[in-house]
Amino acid sequence: MYKFSNSRYCKVLLASSLLSLLSACGGSKSAFTQSGQGSYYADKFAGRATTSGAPYRPGQLTAAHNTLPFGTKIKVTNVRNGRSVKVVVNDRGPHVKGRIVDVSKRAARKLGLIEAGVVPVQLKVVHAAPTGKGQR
Repeated sequence: MYKFSNSRYCKVLLASSLLSLLSACGGSKSAFTQSGQGSYYADKFAGRATTSGAPYRPGQLTAAHNTLPFGTKIKVTNVRNGRSVKVVVNDRGPHVKGRIVDVSKRAARKLGLIEAGVVPVQLKVVHAAPTGKGQR
């Protein structure tokens, strides 16, 4: 067993150990997740401007969310069948009580929610976009 007689050495060792521990804990930010009901855009919205200004394109992997910044990439999982898809938030909505996301038709097909129309989903942020100008 070693005996540390130099108190300065012990203090430095203790301080560096604490700093290492704190830095390891600092990066443990939990990702945003949300559970609720999800649906998809009706065909009549194809080509119309989204809140971000981009036109809605049914063939793209996009979504509407009420609070996440535009450009945020989220993973949407259909809780009923376990199927998931990654989409980019480019619109605000849904505007129906109890719903947390509207996805494009392509995303809806990948999730297997076309027939049901509304399914329980779980959202997880994969890549957070910066907040700032243009966010409504």
